[in-house]
Amino acid sequence: MAHPTPPSSGKTNRLARESSPYLRQHAHNPVDWYPWGEEALARARAEDKPILLSVGYSACHWCHVMAHESFENPTIAQQMNEGFINIKVDREERPDLDQIYQGVVQLMGQGGGWPLTVFLTPDLRPFYGGTYFPPVDKYGRPGFPRLLAALHDAWTSDRQKVLQQAENFHEGLGELAAYGLDAAPGALSDSDVVKMGERMLRQVDPVNGGFGRAPKFPNPMDVSFMLRAWRRGGPPALKDAVLRTLERMALGGIYDQLGGGFHRYSVDERWLVPHFEKMLYDNAQLLHLYSEAEQIEPRPLWRKVVEETVEYVRREMTDSRGGFYAAQDADSEGEEGKFFVWKVEDVLALHSAQADLLMRHFRITPQGNFEHRATVLEVVVPAAQLAHERGLPVEAMERELADARRALFELREKRVKPGRDDKLLAGWNGLMIRGLAFASRVFERPEWARLAAGAADFVLSRMWDGTRLVRSYEEGGSRIDAFLEDYGDLSAGLTALYQATFEARYLEAAVALVKRAVALFWDEEKQAYLSAPKGQKDLVVATYSLFDNAFPSGASTLTEAQVTLAALTGDKAWLEFPERYISRMRGPLEENPLGYGYLGLAADTFLDGAAGVTFSGTREQVAPLLASANRVFAPTFSFGWKEPGAPVPPLLKELFEAREPVAGQGAAYVCRGFSCERPLTAAQELAQRLQARPTGNGS
Repeated sequence: MAHPTPPSSGKTNRLARESSPYLRQHAHNPVDWYPWGEEALARARAEDKPILLSVGYSACHWCHVMAHESFENPTIAQQMNEGFINIKVDREERPDLDQIYQGVVQLMGQGGGWPLTVFLTPDLRPFYGGTYFPPVDKYGRPGFPRLLAALHDAWTSDRQKVLQQAENFHEGLGELAAYGLDAAPGALSDSDVVKMGERMLRQVDPVNGGFGRAPKFPNPMDVSFMLRAWRRGGPPALKDAVLRTLERMALGGIYDQLGGGFHRYSVDERWLVPHFEKMLYDNAQLLHLYSEAEQIEPRPLWRKVVEETVEYVRREMTDSRGGFYAAQDADSEGEEGKFFVWKVEDVLALHSAQADLLMRHFRITPQGNFEHRATVLEVVVPAAQLAHERGLPVEAMERELADARRALFELREKRVKPGRDDKLLAGWNGLMIRGLAFASRVFERPEWARLAAGAADFVLSRMWDGTRLVRSYEEGGSRIDAFLEDYGDLSAGLTALYQATFEARYLEAAVALVKRAVALFWDEEKQAYLSAPKGQKDLVVATYSLFDNAFPSGASTLTEAQVTLAALTGDKAWLEFPERYISRMRGPLEENPLGYGYLGLAADTFLDGAAGVTFSGTREQVAPLLASANRVFAPTFSFGWKEPGAPVPPLLKELFEAREPVAGQGAAYVCRGFSCERPLTAAQELAQRLQARPTGNGS
């Protein structure tokens, strides 16, 4: 029997031994922290003490604030240590625990978020919760010490009331976890997709784009779904709203105008002042979305955003082994945004002509637009206007601006950079693989597909052994099994990577992952997917993977991967689970499309009957056809390539049979609903066929 870890002493606590960068951030707190695990849970039971569960992530600004104000305070820490068993969780390592206990805050009528602070009985039933608590009463919230005293008092002197509250929460969490699974099943139609898009459109800010007012999030999967509704015959206003949103974001402060990549969200409604952390999953989805915009209406702005964001990911977020890091912090030197903002005197360090140009372009003023007279960079005076003012061609002005931005970027590189969370998460890597692979096709940049392949090779060699996928890889290993989102996101990424490289091994890996995911997570009784593997012992209720939030649910990405596999292999069996799950979720999807954006994308793809194009011929023969097809917005079509004379992988044998070049020319075989049309040999004809308005059959 293992000996329990002795109580922490000296300068560090138990979290110093953890691999999570977020947990290690709290290693020097005077709080007697435990990581989530049997040691902490057993102590809570043995001492009959409530658990104080604190959930956050390394790039979370308000998590840092609460840590500094409360967890680093010896008096508050003593109060925590005496009354509670204190457990710290990285929500990026344990999204299942986060999902469950966020429900407590929702049941209390609050918005949820991080840091998440929840109090549990020793048997893990929550009885109180909230997010950030200040050290003294303010912002309409009780001070943390007063809250700790009240809850400790309730536990010791009014136990029955606490247990009744825990019972009520337990019931409520069970209902929340399965919310939407009691709806009547039904098939989705073209008109349903259009109606859902129009429902989303009513929530769009007509001036600045995006949904609702401040704070404003990118919501890439919902924005992308509006394009699907437009493609199926919805009003032009859908497309216009999407392009307006993407333009405003690209010119605003939410986009890093010097270094590329998007910040988490904007605190205002016009995308000016961001919450400065940068998350891998946001940038992965936005790469994909801006590449779709390029297919619909090519613009230099879309290309600029995609090129700079890929370069940001390569420069700042790529591990030497090929995988992608999780996040970059909002704070540097203890201040939010300090790395990214500018004052006039900072810019004057440049050559005077460049300084003048940038101060006009970004409107950098002595007053600033942020705290401490600093300026968050946004494009206020565009290149065309500057060119007109100075009597220059626009192309010449663009070059001048690029040189000036580069000089300012190099100045910024000398600053203390924000912290980086160097966890390599299987699912988030899958999302970036998907985004890079698609962008590489649209912009004809094979090196981007190689960047994606590097991550795929890393994850498949270090985090997947053929039967077990691990959630995260840090400092040489992982102790946490993957969740559904990891299997789904990685499978979707690998099917996208196959279409960029035509390397069948990525398709074979996707097949193995999807089969394993169905075995581990599909609940036959509920006809839905669990978030965590069946039989997970430390969950107070079973959690289902339903909603698409900041990043897609695993059920949604897995469904997309299954439909894509049906198209790429010609095997109808891959549509069995998508048909059952999409039918199951039709009601919630129609009622709340903003809550199920990625599932909407998967359902829309399913509606086109496993649409695919097989290209046959040598690489030179199919190149014009492939390039033409990649420039077209045909998001429900999957692409495969059969090279004459090359060995055919067993997985593709049925699909590739009898698909040959035509009269010495490359040919494209367009198929929907497992029936194929005559082969096409002209690039223009193929583009027109793929652009034709779909009439979904869902067969």
